[in-house]
Amino acid sequence: MSNGKVLGIDSNLLTIKVDGPVAQNEICHVTHDRSRLLGEVIKIVGDRAYVQIFESTRGLKTGLDVEFSGRMLEVELGPGILSRIYDGLQNDLEAKTGLFLKRGEDTPALDDAKRFEFKPLAKKGDLVVAGDWLGEVLENWIEHKIMVPFAFEGSYTVESIVGPGSRGIRDTIATLKGSDGEIVPVTMVQRWPTKRPIVCYREKPRPFRIMETGVRIIDTFNPLAEGGTGFIPGPFGAGKTVLQHTLSKNAEADLIIVAACGERANEVVELFTEFPELIDPRTGRKLMERTTIICNTSNMPVAAREASVYTAVTIGEYYRQMGLRVLMLADSTSRWAQALREMSNRLEELPGPDAYPMDLPAVISAFYSRAGVVYLNNGRTGSVTFIGTVSPAGGNLKEPVTESTKKAARCFYALSQSRADAKRYPAVDPLESYSKYLEYPEIRDYMSRQLGADWVGMVLDAKNWNQRGKEAYDQINILGDDGVPIEYHTTYWKSETIDSVLMQQDAFDPIDSTCPFDRQQYMLHLVMKVCGGEYKFENLEQVSLYFKRIINALKQMNYSKYKSAEFARYEQELDGIIGERRVSAPAETVQAQ
Repeated sequence: MSNGKVLGIDSNLLTIKVDGPVAQNEICHVTHDRSRLLGEVIKIVGDRAYVQIFESTRGLKTGLDVEFSGRMLEVELGPGILSRIYDGLQNDLEAKTGLFLKRGEDTPALDDAKRFEFKPLAKKGDLVVAGDWLGEVLENWIEHKIMVPFAFEGSYTVESIVGPGSRGIRDTIATLKGSDGEIVPVTMVQRWPTKRPIVCYREKPRPFRIMETGVRIIDTFNPLAEGGTGFIPGPFGAGKTVLQHTLSKNAEADLIIVAACGERANEVVELFTEFPELIDPRTGRKLMERTTIICNTSNMPVAAREASVYTAVTIGEYYRQMGLRVLMLADSTSRWAQALREMSNRLEELPGPDAYPMDLPAVISAFYSRAGVVYLNNGRTGSVTFIGTVSPAGGNLKEPVTESTKKAARCFYALSQSRADAKRYPAVDPLESYSKYLEYPEIRDYMSRQLGADWVGMVLDAKNWNQRGKEAYDQINILGDDGVPIEYHTTYWKSETIDSVLMQQDAFDPIDSTCPFDRQQYMLHLVMKVCGGEYKFENLEQVSLYFKRIINALKQMNYSKYKSAEFARYEQELDGIIGERRVSAPAETVQAQ
């Protein structure tokens, strides 16, 4: 390990003269006033190392001693991560003392005193490699797998493994013999660098399936593949937090990892107070039991924001190796990008658009690429699905972070201020938003098998109706109600039916807050039959009154238990309304466009 002396200080960036070799991303400690401040090497020029410090540098001066560790920034992985609230360096925030965070105070990521009931899965003589399961413990109600450490290279033979019983996380649960004859003890705990993806799986064709979120405008119109990527840009007050809560509760995932990287302090406090109170609809227990929160507020040092997203995704990769489906939510990656910009500026690098680093698109793409589905060594699959939120200033969707993220993420859920102001929630703009997974032949085949051969065609037809309705609305606004044919009003109200019934959803209603795929399929068929029919009207007032009655009946169906007597009663009412003015019924099948 090398040592050094501080030569220069520029806010959180230190210039250090080193007396030996150091590596990129190596961590070090700066000793000041009996505190050891953690930093990371981000640039090396000769015997000068440029280090970003993750805590306040107030009071630091030149000449201070610096000790390099020889290790990269790491997280500690093992039972006890769930239900915890960490900062970006995986310090347990609930174990911190006092009302304010103290500089240089470290808290353990895991509870060494806690014991778990260990159940062996491997036996003596088994040949194992990195990532293989040796045993399992119950963490809350999740089966937490104890694995061969990811850093192990080559194959090992299980020399011994403990039997069932209560064990501490630091106890030796197995000994492994390497090909060189060395005996290595294994505990329930291991460490892994945050900026190096965990890769312990077999190469196989990627399995494609849709992740059900229970949100119609996502599942039906802009589906997200399991192991896929999406992002939600939008201005303040457009409903990002409520949408995140909805996804956390209803998404088809085993675990939730939330990275609050650079949010305002009041928003993070809201996350801390509301999230633990959310009820998991799948189990009836607290949602926090299968959730981990990584937190860094906007008034913390910028370097800590950058560390938090990597800490979160590494924890997600760890649980993915257990064959679990992990949903990671990052709010907001704009603050993370701002941290990259500040450090790039202090390094005097060539700036790109809006002074962001020139390699911002590459950095964002590399991070999003850590999502995915993997085949494990035992043939099981695990996944990390990543949804980031972007908070562009003034809702500008053309700024560099949004544009760079669009190149990396496959799904784009643009929140609209105008829709939020009109109380059309989720305020996802149906015209701006998209899912590139609808273009994947594997996804289309999956949806055809699961939802019917006509599903993709109906979805595209519904999007087409929405676009035509927007064009008709613009013409009506320009020329006036009487200045366009009745057909324009009919087209507009058909698009309003799709919008009101399928694209809007009440996140606070016990029934409408989540909509399973079978119900989405039924309602889409029903609404498209309404839109595909021909109707006779004498004046435009009849058009609006007629479709308002249809929309009301359909929305009451959304608020009714699926296939209940109440649901059937509103459906019967809908049939009666449709029959009043329908001239011809639509074809049963909508062909794909």
